Amino acid sequence: MRRPTADLVLTGARVRLGQGQWAGAVAVRGGRISAIGPDFASVRDLIGPHTRVIESPGGLVVPGFQDSHVHAPFAGLDRRRLSLHDVQGRSAYLEAIALYAQQHPSKPWIVGGGWAAEHFPNGRPRKEDLDTVVPDRPVFLLNGDLHGAWLNSRALEVVGITRNTPDPVDGRIDRDPVTGNPSGTLQEGAAYWINDHFVPQPDQQEWEAAVLDAQRYLHSLGITGWQDAWVTPATQAAYESLAAQGRLTARVVGALWWDRKREMEQLPELLARRERGLAVVSPTAHLGSGFFPTSVKIMTDGVLENFTGALLEPYCDGCGGHSDRRGVTYLDRDLLATAVTELDAQGFQVHFHAIGDRAVRESLDAIHCARSSNGRNDRRHQIAHVQVVQPEDIVRFNELEVVANCQTFWAQSASERDDLTIPFLGTERARLQFPFAGLLASGARLAMGSDWAVTTADPLQQLEVAVTRTSPQDRDRAPFLPEQCMSLDDALDAFTAGSSYVNHDDQGGRIAVGSRADLALLDTDIFAPGFVTNHAAPISDARVQITVAGGSVVYDAEG
Repeated sequence: MRRPTADLVLTGARVRLGQGQWAGAVAVRGGRISAIGPDFASVRDLIGPHTRVIESPGGLVVPGFQDSHVHAPFAGLDRRRLSLHDVQGRSAYLEAIALYAQQHPSKPWIVGGGWAAEHFPNGRPRKEDLDTVVPDRPVFLLNGDLHGAWLNSRALEVVGITRNTPDPVDGRIDRDPVTGNPSGTLQEGAAYWINDHFVPQPDQQEWEAAVLDAQRYLHSLGITGWQDAWVTPATQAAYESLAAQGRLTARVVGALWWDRKREMEQLPELLARRERGLAVVSPTAHLGSGFFPTSVKIMTDGVLENFTGALLEPYCDGCGGHSDRRGVTYLDRDLLATAVTELDAQGFQVHFHAIGDRAVRESLDAIHCARSSNGRNDRRHQIAHVQVVQPEDIVRFNELEVVANCQTFWAQSASERDDLTIPFLGTERARLQFPFAGLLASGARLAMGSDWAVTTADPLQQLEVAVTRTSPQDRDRAPFLPEQCMSLDDALDAFTAGSSYVNHDDQGGRIAVGSRADLALLDTDIFAPGFVTNHAAPISDARVQITVAGGSVVYDAEG
């Protein structure tokens, strides 16, 4: 009896089924993988008059990538306003800001972001630079890692920040060392407070447009699903609206933002938001797509570059000695354990931000408390970033069944790390950064996320850094802690099966008959013999040709 015809057949390319497992053709019907075969002949009988056949000799079919830590609405918003992410250097920043202000004379605030600390002395841009290009309107620009902001004098005046304004408990106002006046950069909570209370906020229509812009871009990179690591009530409303309309073609897990100033009284609101989000159903949605607000994001510390990353021992002073700074923990250790235990009991996954070794340890301790109180379960808690991890804590990831959510693109030599991080960690502690191979060897499960728009959303660039610990833009540079390199097999599995696991998507991250058809077709077989060697791994030179989500082609490089 003839098998039902397929909607889509991919052939000519190798199909990666798993480590060391290959096929030559895959067929899709009704949103699911209906057949897998060794070659075109094995699926020829599935081709009917309405079957789309895509032949890609020399290509590679992999499961659709899932980004386990991304800020899609904010990144999409950056793409629609002043973005400095692709601009390099102080002078270029000022030219771009001046041009944007000239092109948007009616905007009451100049808002955007993406600047990098490495382009300024001590990583701190000053208000006077902005004053030269925009003297008459307030300017507020978040930096690329979203942990600080650059303001001009007019903005500081509007929000009322002076030399007498005290630092907030969860942030810092950078000041001129001579006059004590605000110098033009705000760190952590100081920046967030200005953003929340003074900077004009997008309306729902703008947020929806931002999500759709981000979705188009992520699909073009082979990404079929993600976990949004910073979901506010406003961005949740946008996701829910798009899901209800059937316009959300990706599968999105939402990590609801934990307000560190509200403590436990916010739990009923988080439960209500989860219930409301899970109730959204669209009759026209793609198979598997939708918005699932089942996680909670807790920031436990800041970042190392501005000394807010939480360390067990003090920061070095950059001159061979030690300072008295150990960074910031945004939740008291006991409160963190209480919050995680209750969230775990209520069925939430907890998505931690933890950069420093103290933040990582206290996050693991909180999960241990939850396990002790509630027993083992399937929450799949995750700790993102894991920049500095003590060896005795590496083994705890596997013991506590915690997923290490890795931002592999960060694990390369860069001027920001060389100048603003390593001198203040010290040589011994600097060797503990991004221990991906060590985590794998301990039995831990890894997922991968980009943290876009902090760094690139391109999975292929992230895979290359995971394998080489070297920048794709500077391949001759010495690798950063090469003993922590991952194999391409392990790295790809982390970006597909690992991220699907942490997203509670047991249909994603694999190519198997009956599974949801989430696929990415690359123009290059990056697993071909000799493609990745000890001397070269040009993985990011490959390009995505086709992205399939829930059986539908959501991106086609040829239009």
